[in-house]
Amino acid sequence: MTVTFYYAMNLANVQVILKDGMALRARVVMLTAEESELGKYFQQSFLERDTALQTVHNGTSPYQNYNIRGIDHRLDMDFTWIWPWDESVKVDITERIPRIDGRAKGSAAEALVAQYGDKALYPPQWQAARYRVVLVKENGQWRIKSLTLLNTLAE
Repeated sequence: MTVTFYYAMNLANVQVILKDGMALRARVVMLTAEESELGKYFQQSFLERDTALQTVHNGTSPYQNYNIRGIDHRLDMDFTWIWPWDESVKVDITERIPRIDGRAKGSAAEALVAQYGDKALYPPQWQAARYRVVLVKENGQWRIKSLTLLNTLAE
């Protein structure tokens, strides 16, 4: 019973870290959330080398010309076993954002339409993908250490 309790507790913690952390990462890339909160879910070394976050830092985010009001973030996690004494775990996840509610900012709308057509008024789709995630336990808290792209998915 003790092993089952700790398995369930660790699994629930990992699921929350993955779901909330990946959703926050997407909102930061879409410029709707504060990056300072990412440290609750990710190791600092990951944040420094994450290519998606680098687009925000260098001003090349494909969402910078859009006002994003909301997203439909979906994350599916494959089964994994986490022993109570484990300090790290690998999990395969599938991340999708099938719907992004937003529109081009007023000042950028005309330029986007002239360059890309009418569909440029709406934000580009998020690339659905499968990832292998490594989480580590630091001071009793799970954090995402690495995110490796396994393959992109067609929507």
